[in-house]
Amino acid sequence: MELTHGILLAIVEGLTEFLPVSSTGHIILTSTLLGINEDDFVKNYTVIVQFGAIASVLVLYWQRFFQSLDFYKKLVLGFLPAGVVGLSLKNIIDDLLGSPSVVAWALVLGGIALIILDRREYGNKSELEGNNEKQELKEEMNSKEGQSLGELEVSYRQAFFIGLVQCLAFVPGVSRSAATIMGGIWQGLDRKTAAEFSFLLAVPTLTGATAIKLLKIAPTITNDQLGIIVIGNLVAFVVGYLAIRLFIYYVSRFGFEKFGWYRIILGSLFILFLHYS
Repeated sequence: MELTHGILLAIVEGLTEFLPVSSTGHIILTSTLLGINEDDFVKNYTVIVQFGAIASVLVLYWQRFFQSLDFYKKLVLGFLPAGVVGLSLKNIIDDLLGSPSVVAWALVLGGIALIILDRREYGNKSELEGNNEKQELKEEMNSKEGQSLGELEVSYRQAFFIGLVQCLAFVPGVSRSAATIMGGIWQGLDRKTAAEFSFLLAVPTLTGATAIKLLKIAPTITNDQLGIIVIGNLVAFVVGYLAIRLFIYYVSRFGFEKFGWYRIILGSLFILFLHYS
């Protein structure tokens, strides 16, 4: 894989990892559109480059990780279902569902679900404006530079339920972020808390998957490939950092509905592309 392709995929990873639009789906679609040959290194690279995105969460929310043991208990509960499913069924799921058409349909169906859930939970425009005012006041009191400084307002039951819903993201195109955010909203969390818990839950989930992949292929990585990996992770870190900041600002005020429509439009266009190509 060329360095240019590596940088483009890293930009896609950093931009979409924490948005409810499916980073895996976008990487598969980008690779298909650019004609990138998905050899073993490319497949491994798209997992390893997640380290950069993970680092952006650690930088933005580092104070969370020094708060209390309770915080880690909730992360473990949220991670556990995906960890069990990932170790036992991930390869089977990838073999059965890892195709562009599955990604496209998952984008569409996930977009519909996101719109329905956001509308159901937050109602009409006037209700949304009232929620926005309350949310903005809460942000002023409890956050700084995108990082909430209070205790994580997620119960053990909610954390475990969100972890169960996260398992849906093993289907390419569903989106880990979308699944966990929708799970959080379904459990009564406000948009900002649901999004932030999704970011934090990404740390153990993605670190585990990425570390296993990196240890597995480390002996076979060439110097050129190592350079692409390092540069790609730096790019993913910068883009991920900016994406999180902008995403929290946007959804706290306007919700997730436009992301749902984006998924539907993108998935539909790609279905047409696959049908006529």
